[in-house]
Parts: sequence; structure tokens; C-alpha cells
Amino acid sequence: MATAFTVPLSKVMKEFSLEVISLDGNPDEILISSMDVNRPGLELNRFYDHYDTSRIMIFGNAETAFLDSCTKEYRAQILEEIFSKKPPAAIIARDLKPTEEMLEAAKRNRIPLLSTPDTTSSLVAALVSFMNVELAPRITRHGVLVEVYGEGILLLGDSGVGKSETAIELIKRGHRLIADDAVEIRRVSAKSLVGQAPENIRHFIELRGIGIINARRIFGMGAVKLTEKIDMVINLEIWDNQKIYDRMGLDEEYTEILGIKVPVLTIPVKPGRNLAVIIEVAAMNNRQKKMGFNAATELLSSLGMDVSVVKEEEKKLKF
Repeated sequence: MATAFTVPLSKVMKEFSLEVISLDGNPDEILISSMDVNRPGLELNRFYDHYDTSRIMIFGNAETAFLDSCTKEYRAQILEEIFSKKPPAAIIARDLKPTEEMLEAAKRNRIPLLSTPDTTSSLVAALVSFMNVELAPRITRHGVLVEVYGEGILLLGDSGVGKSETAIELIKRGHRLIADDAVEIRRVSAKSLVGQAPENIRHFIELRGIGIINARRIFGMGAVKLTEKIDMVINLEIWDNQKIYDRMGLDEEYTEILGIKVPVLTIPVKPGRNLAVIIEVAAMNNRQKKMGFNAATELLSSLGMDVSVVKEEEKKLKF
């Protein structure tokens, strides 16, 4: 069963600098579980068939203009009906003033009534984007996440293979650390994965023989980043002489994380290999592939070789 995540109203209020008009209760204890928001157009006309009471309610120009056009009695009745269904909060955009009936209904039903100077459309877009991140499905993987030339690279491998040491070398070469040891991965859209470090271990790296260091304090703010999209996974493993590693790069291999396919490479580790440089090249090569350029395909074509035949030969060697 999928885990349901929530975000406290206090975090939403802080993120969007919302002003309190009416608030009865502790906003830390008011939990929001829906990624969507609701502009109550149909509800103001008493159509509740698809009214989702877990969504934050947004009142903009259109909604307030409609309420102003109604009689005082109708406003009182309809707002009482809507707020009695207990939405987690109501936000009024453009710093519009709530009607007396809205304020009374909100207080009577203990619904937080908040205000923002933002336009309705920008508020809805920003709020949905924020909720998509905060409530996204997530997993935690043992590994290291770094940003290399703008590419989010997730380094995986057994303990002691050299993930943290490679991350340190990449930081010294001007790249940035997102997470070491534990990477919290969130599916923020149908195509995107974003990784970050758990807050209690953020910016810390474990180096065997030295201990725990704080990358931000040693290398500066430019060496770290809070979050990054995951563009590629690199598996680091001890070099196995009996194993045949990819030498051409014709076939794209993928791994699936939270239902999203991510390109994956396996890089063998042995003394003398500069992993930081190899990962830099892998990041730049991945960007080229996303732009439609594959060096192996171009080389074979210039040599007059059939790419499909070479791919089949490579598969036979692997299996």
C-alpha cells in the first residue's frame, strides 16, 4: 500500500508568506494531503458531486465578484455549506477583502482564512508545484548524488567502493554535492525524479580513515546544493576480469526508480582509474545523447559498419 504524505499548513503559510485573516487552531496540526487546489466555481452554485474536501480552496476575482453579485442571504447560506464540509484552508488572492459572511462562516467552522497579494493564476500554479514536491511518492536509496556539469548523477555501489571519495574529488573539481550515504528520491512528475539529502545529514560526508566532514564548511556554499533532478545512475563496482563491460555505448540501459526509467551505466573500479574524470565525461556524454548525438553511432557510420549488426555482436558477447 502506498504511503500517504502530508504537509502542515504552517509550512505552506511560511513558503507563500500568507497573511492570517482568521485562524482557530495550531497550523502545525492542520495537515494537507492533496496535491491539487480548488477554485469553488461549481460549489458556489451548490454542485458538490466532485467536491474534494482535502484541497485548499482559492478565492480569486471571479469568485469574489460572484459572491458580491449574490444577496446577503445566499452568500451566508452557500459559504456556510462550503465551509461546513471542512476544507483544510481558504486563501483569498490579490489581497481582496473577505465578505462579512465569509469571515463568519470561516470562524464558525474553524476554517483557516488566509490572504496573499499574488494573482490567482500564479498562486494556483506555485501552490500545485509546491504540493507536487512536498507530497510526492518517495524512496531512500543508499548512494551519493552529485551535480556534474548540470547533470544530476546518482552514484550507487557497495560500501567501500569509493562513492564518497569520488564525490570529494568532484567537489574539488568545481561540481556540487547534494547527498551522501542516503539519497531521498521523489517522483515530482510523470517524467522527473528529484533527489535530496535527509535534513539531519545534509552536507555531511563520511570518509573512511578521516571520519565525518561537512562539505559546506570545508569547501564553501558553492560546493553544495539542496536538490537536483536525477538524470543518470552510475553503478560503481570492483573490476571483474571475468565480466565483459560495455566498450561501445551503443545500447542504452535503464533502471526504473518509482516507475520512471533513468539511463544507467556500470563503471568498473580499480587502482589507477580516475573516477572523477570518467564521471565528468559520462555526464557530458549523457547531455550529448539527450541532444541526439551518439559518438559510437557516428564512428561506426563513418567506418561504413552496420550499427544493428554491431549491437547484435555486443549482445552475444555479454550473454
